[in-house]
Amino acid sequence: MPPVESTLGYEQARDELIEVVRSLEAGGTTLEESLALWERGEALAKVCRRWLDGARERLDAALAEER
Repeated sequence: MPPVESTLGYEQARDELIEVVRSLEAGGTTLEESLALWERGEALAKVCRRWLDGARERLDAALAEER
């Protein structure tokens, strides 16, 4: 699996995270494969969280300017 890059877009990270979850839920992987998927999912979730946090900050800033 490629490393999670900071340039990965939200939608890309979200879509890959969905695939990771599906793979884990389907089972049929070795312990090592499952651990690698889990780690990838954690990294993708962090990317998504950074994007969402950034969006929240931008919205908060825009709302503060309106006041």
